Amino acid sequence: MKAIRKKQSWKLIFLLGPFLVTAGLTVGLVSGKWGITPLALLIPGIAIIATWLIWQIKVTNWWGKRSTQAGTNALLATLAVLVILGLINFLGSRYYWRTDLTETKLFSLAPQTQELLKKLPEPVKVLIFDVTQNSQDRDLLENYRRQSDKFKFEYIDPQTSYGIAKQFGVKEPGEVYLENNQIRKLVQVVNPRDRLSETRITNRLQQIISGKTTKVYFLQGHGEYQLTAGENAISQAVQSLNEKNFVTEPLNLAEKGKIPEDANVVVVASAKRALLDSEVKLLQDYLNGGGNVLLMIDPDTEPKLDPLLNEWGVKLDNRLVVDATGNETLGPAVPIVTQYGNHPITEKFGNGISFYRLARSIEIIPVNGVQATPLLITKPFPNSWAESDQKSEKLEFNEGKDRKGPLNLGVALTRKVSTTTPIPPATSTPTPTPTPTPTTNKESRLVVIGNSDFATDRFFQQQLNGDVFLNSVTWLNQQDQQPLSIRPKELKNRRINLSSAQVILLRLSSLLVLPFLGFLSAGLLWWQRR
Repeated sequence: MKAIRKKQSWKLIFLLGPFLVTAGLTVGLVSGKWGITPLALLIPGIAIIATWLIWQIKVTNWWGKRSTQAGTNALLATLAVLVILGLINFLGSRYYWRTDLTETKLFSLAPQTQELLKKLPEPVKVLIFDVTQNSQDRDLLENYRRQSDKFKFEYIDPQTSYGIAKQFGVKEPGEVYLENNQIRKLVQVVNPRDRLSETRITNRLQQIISGKTTKVYFLQGHGEYQLTAGENAISQAVQSLNEKNFVTEPLNLAEKGKIPEDANVVVVASAKRALLDSEVKLLQDYLNGGGNVLLMIDPDTEPKLDPLLNEWGVKLDNRLVVDATGNETLGPAVPIVTQYGNHPITEKFGNGISFYRLARSIEIIPVNGVQATPLLITKPFPNSWAESDQKSEKLEFNEGKDRKGPLNLGVALTRKVSTTTPIPPATSTPTPTPTPTPTTNKESRLVVIGNSDFATDRFFQQQLNGDVFLNSVTWLNQQDQQPLSIRPKELKNRRINLSSAQVILLRLSSLLVLPFLGFLSAGLLWWQRR
């Protein structure tokens, strides 16, 4: 009886050791300080455990027992599993691999965003002045951070951090700012209905690191689309350019008499009436001097741009492009394009969809010094053709009159041009002598699309229509280092609309039919085994 009591007292003394060690570790980890109190608990605890182990090994032959060896093996196996799990978590935090299996890559950043983040020249930071941290917004910001260690983000409570909020001029909770080298830009204001947008973050990021703006002029005075919201407007296209750090202005050549020197791109969006010969000459001179022009020309319009187009080897076909496979909603006069040329404007489109209501095809004629690349290609014949009889109620291909597909609806062209810059004569000589003018080689760019309706407010946000326009202007701006790609994907509506009869059928099948089949199968199995 005494031996048993002595053995139990030793167990109690041993349990005191782990208790003291646990208490010491807890105090040290929670307080963050390893002072007298944690050490006063850890040292006696470790001493008790060491004494107990020595006594067990030398006095009781504890190590030679089968139970000790089995327990030791179990302990080592447990420690090995914990070490393996720790290594897996460590490697997972350092080296991660993620894949997005959704159809539209909903949980992945757009290629435009990824390329921009990889080329960040210096650190940038997103500051969200909000008390609550929305999980959806935080996941988006984490995706940005994974792409570049130069991207940081921080949530700030505007009430507790009033000084920082005042520096940024925060007026209401939910404001999101982007900061880089003391430059601060408001990205958006988040709320329960309007969450953080990848499009807005990327556009602001592109603006803040570029530090410059680009001028895009829209030709006016010939029935072109208006730039502000209204009927037959391209206000959404203009707004999207402004968000990408472009400055847009109207241009009336008849009044101004010249193309401004700061014009990076000139856009002619569906001129319904003919341009004056002097206006065409100004556009030609602008291109010959290294300018960039986007022409969107609809069928049944004659802007009188043939002198310019002939220099570039472009011929407009006034026949209407027909898509025999067009769906019932769009109709045959709206060709659907899923094939694109190998060009920076369309290189990331894949087999995405863009469509062009009432379009004309474009023929490319080889011209020395001009490099032409088709952009928008229709389906091959008999799925598409150019129809000459546009008044016929039934569209049918007529051999000899109509033109077989595939047809080009858009083309991108480049040409090397030489420009001279005069050098002012030296003032030291009494009579100025002629000075040579150095010649520099520049590249002039032209994009011609046989349709303009795709860029209007009615169709700009649908499928890839807006991307065709935005990427065309960006490429014309000759900023090829700027990523050209599809904008971030939006969540598609996957709801299934069921009729009343279908709802009743679904309920009956789930509540009656399926349980009955289960019981029937169980009964058959029991009958066979009895």
